[in-house]
Amino acid sequence: MPPTSTYRLQLQPDFPFAAAERAVPYLAGLGVSHLHLSPVLEAVPGSTHGYDVTDHRSVRAELGGEEGLRALAATARAHGLGLVVDLVPNHMAASPRHNHALRAVLREGPDSPYARWFDIDWRAGDGRVLLPVLPARLPEVRDRFRVSGGSLHLDGQEFPLRAGTEGLPLDELLDAQWYRLGWWRLARTELGYRRFFTISDLIGVRVEDPEVFAASHAKIVELVADGVIEGLRIDHPDGLADPQGYLEDLAAATGGRCWTVVEKILTGSETLPAAWPVAGTTGYDALRQLDGVFTDPVGADELADLYREFVGKAGDRGGRWEATAHRAAYEVVGHDLAAETAALTRIAGRICAADPELRDHAPWALRTAIRELLVRVPVYRPYRTGGEEVLTPEAARGAKAAFAVPEEATAVDAVRDLALGKRGDGPEHRAFRARFAQTSSALRAKSVEDTAFYRYAPLLSANEVGGDAGRPAVPVEEFHAYCLRIARDWPDTGTVLSTHDTKRSADVRAGIAVLAQCPEVWAELLAEVAGVPAPDPHVAWTAWQTAFGLGTPDPDRLVPAILKSVREAGLRTSWTEPDEEYERAVAEFAAAGPGRIPLRTASEAAFALEPHIRAHALGAALAQLTMPGVPELYQNTEREYRALVDPDNRAPFAAGPEDERTALVRAALRLRRAHPEAFGAGGTYVPLAAEGPAAAHCLAFARSGRVVTAVTRLSLRLAQAGGWQDTELVLPEGRWIDALDGVREFTGGPATEVKLAELFAERPVALLARLE
Repeated sequence: MPPTSTYRLQLQPDFPFAAAERAVPYLAGLGVSHLHLSPVLEAVPGSTHGYDVTDHRSVRAELGGEEGLRALAATARAHGLGLVVDLVPNHMAASPRHNHALRAVLREGPDSPYARWFDIDWRAGDGRVLLPVLPARLPEVRDRFRVSGGSLHLDGQEFPLRAGTEGLPLDELLDAQWYRLGWWRLARTELGYRRFFTISDLIGVRVEDPEVFAASHAKIVELVADGVIEGLRIDHPDGLADPQGYLEDLAAATGGRCWTVVEKILTGSETLPAAWPVAGTTGYDALRQLDGVFTDPVGADELADLYREFVGKAGDRGGRWEATAHRAAYEVVGHDLAAETAALTRIAGRICAADPELRDHAPWALRTAIRELLVRVPVYRPYRTGGEEVLTPEAARGAKAAFAVPEEATAVDAVRDLALGKRGDGPEHRAFRARFAQTSSALRAKSVEDTAFYRYAPLLSANEVGGDAGRPAVPVEEFHAYCLRIARDWPDTGTVLSTHDTKRSADVRAGIAVLAQCPEVWAELLAEVAGVPAPDPHVAWTAWQTAFGLGTPDPDRLVPAILKSVREAGLRTSWTEPDEEYERAVAEFAAAGPGRIPLRTASEAAFALEPHIRAHALGAALAQLTMPGVPELYQNTEREYRALVDPDNRAPFAAGPEDERTALVRAALRLRRAHPEAFGAGGTYVPLAAEGPAAAHCLAFARSGRVVTAVTRLSLRLAQAGGWQDTELVLPEGRWIDALDGVREFTGGPATEVKLAELFAERPVALLARLE
């Protein structure tokens, strides 16, 4: 049975299995059916997230080990709950000290039985694995090395030594290893192993190899077989060589006993591949719909104009979303992912050299073709099927325009054919096809989520994973069409509003999104705080809008978030090339201005927005809890929860005071548990249309004739237009009770319209349950 709802807990040494076990009675009372745990396998000591896996064979000792996990599962089961676990198949920590498999490879070289675990190009460079771990160039740290216990040590790092090399002089010892220790800056261009995005501390794992899959999944499969784990969230499937093949292997290994969802980011009208044996996604596509349907399109356009006028030349050139994203893609593929494009060029070069029809393509031409095609992939990556729809002939023609000489542009055709699998099926061909797709997903994530979203800031609530900053609003009709499709095709998919990866929690986004209903108020607020000097207008806009969403002045939380935003944007500073003077100015401004001045109560106009922020937040929450799919609550979001980008949003779970959100969550989740057939596979979704002058401000739908959800959208615009007036909603046939107060009753049927002014008299949302 799939879950009826899940609750995500962020495990870490400060919140281990035992702490989660103590939270079980409360969470069971809330109405969830499953606890969703962040990664549970062994990770780097002290890790606060667990995605840096070091050993798939054991449950993480710092969390309480396998005994602690099994105890948590038993307690959960006693309270009617199951466990869903976050699984990380794509990468491990690139830490020789803690990663036993990598340690063996570094000690024994390509003949190690663990060499097949990792995508290492032994033919790159001098035939050794570059480890970009030195804080400076080798000559500057040579005196800090020491040899002890068969290992090489440097500043707390430990590296295994090749047998028989322990007694060599240092320079000879370093040259005799299967690895080369290098300055960390070499990773950008010289790295010879596949990594997670641009993070060299995380090395890719080849789970497409049957032996690697079996070894790295044995413990998880055992825990599934024993009933400890009932569901799996698959982290970053786009990083895998063959996501569909992996998911098929996983389904076979678990016997189909797991509810499985994938962290797949869908772009625009893209849909999840139908052949994947999963229940659906983790829910970012639903998040996009939920955020969009509560965003005013007219005001969003006005904010974009105001933003361009306010920021001027301080922002990304031109201030247009498509151009910003396009420039970011070129920068990332040519700079941050230089090692990845170099690897693709090497593979393509070897294939071309061995193929009579592809010979004599210059390396620079192949490299250019690879870059030009990568930046034109409109989604995260191509898959086994449908590649022609991603790498289109139009994309190829655009890529060829980058070549001055038409004859050289034929490299584009060669690269496109290789990426689509049209030029053979040998090991090198398969490697190129997989690496091209893997690099494509890394490029999309880094250029859009981690660069362009921080450069283009008219309405920051739209700059969320899976979102569309250039089209923040979603029409009601589009929302209903999405829900109808999900109810038909993926009824047990996941839905979310806040996660451990969202850049702003749903409540922060609600505060920001309301500004699209009143861009003139935002302009007034900016004018009021213009006396606080900022390093540049782009930072000022970003910081003040972030502070408005957060609601409460808090420099300790705001300053790190704003510093992260300017580093990710890469306009004036970055993680690897920091401008310390500029960052100091940013921090001082954020602390003195946005971190101190309470914008929400800075003026009468701003204070008047609070009811509309509440309406947005409650409406989105109720819609998520009752729309098609399995809703996930991120820890603490059963009440008002304002959090910024990680690590701010990854603090341990802590029970807090209940509020009206808690009552809404409890009522909705209990209905889902009482009537799973109404919400899951086989259940129906029926859009309900209001009639009257304010009909556009009501979003309503029925689930299987048992539950009706009705919420207010764009409540500020509604108030400005005179309120609900005579707008009515026809409920489905029958008698209905207000599930939020258990008192009010309504009658449904063609001749019994309900006045929306009455339905929303108590609160801006309504959850109705049919009386038997």
